[in-house]
Amino acid sequence: MINKTLWALLFSLCAFTAQAQNKDFVEPVSVNSDNFDGSVKEKKLIYIGNVVVKQGSLLIKADRLEVDSSAGQGKEVFIAFGSPAVYSQLLDGDKPIQAMANEIKYDVASRVLTLTGKAEINQSGSLVKSEKIQYDLEKQKLNAESGKDTERVTTIFTPEKK
Repeated sequence: MINKTLWALLFSLCAFTAQAQNKDFVEPVSVNSDNFDGSVKEKKLIYIGNVVVKQGSLLIKADRLEVDSSAGQGKEVFIAFGSPAVYSQLLDGDKPIQAMANEIKYDVASRVLTLTGKAEINQSGSLVKSEKIQYDLEKQKLNAESGKDTERVTTIFTPEKK
């Protein structure tokens, strides 16, 4: 019974397939790590050490990954930690996106990435650096905030090559 419940939790990682328009989200999720700890009762999973998450072109590399599925299927929250944690994916239209931060939080229900701590996001040759960046994957909207008075949001635009 416990094995079946753990598998159900692992398959809940795929719950956002119905909302996604990207073909990646119909692919199975593969999580590899050095160690795994999970609570069936609390619906929380923790992966530690050389964590690699793959789903189609989606790739997350981290030192630690926490998955909270207590809110129900399709409402999972993934939090990757690293120095830095790294996220990459090909979005619709083959637009590659790369992001890195000390913490990368992905809220499945809202499809929002929140990057915290030395956050960087790079898409289509443009780069944004900040202490905190929120990126709505569906609407492709970005919000960046500085952390301290001396830190600023930096954006670098790369001109289109002809």
